[in-house]
Amino acid sequence: MRPLILTGGPAVGKTTCARALAAERERAAYIDGDDVRQLVVAGAATPWSGPEGTAQHELAARNTAALARNLEGAGFDVTASDVVTSEVLPVYREHLPRCFIVHLAVSVDGARDRAATRPVFITDEEFELLHRMTAVPPAVDLVLDVTGMTVDEQIERVRGAWFQA
Repeated sequence: MRPLILTGGPAVGKTTCARALAAERERAAYIDGDDVRQLVVAGAATPWSGPEGTAQHELAARNTAALARNLEGAGFDVTASDVVTSEVLPVYREHLPRCFIVHLAVSVDGARDRAATRPVFITDEEFELLHRMTAVPPAVDLVLDVTGMTVDEQIERVRGAWFQA
């Protein structure tokens, strides 16, 4: 299986879907791009914080790709979630060239409805900003509109696309 990277705005189901798909496999790992970015505990910058934020986002993508390569090399299927922007897409293409990147799309209102069912760790302003940043996805392998889908329907659609990739 090609490494799978799910991207999109907040509350689109990246983490839920990627983790569930990894759990179905015989040997698999899930990598959360947010967790990789949070390894920086002093001097951290958010992806929307200008040049330093972009540089740290690219660094996190390189580290996510390195983890994925190492896990894949050890015989694990790999899923990951990250906010893949036009700046970090080339990083994934260079450092994890076999990856299959799926952008999950949902309206801002749909995302707010989904977010109401779970803890949210960003402000309302950051939520809006991330949705604007991801409204027009970069040239990923597949854009999947998940508006109105249940979690199970979304997982099924991504699973089918991943298996065909």
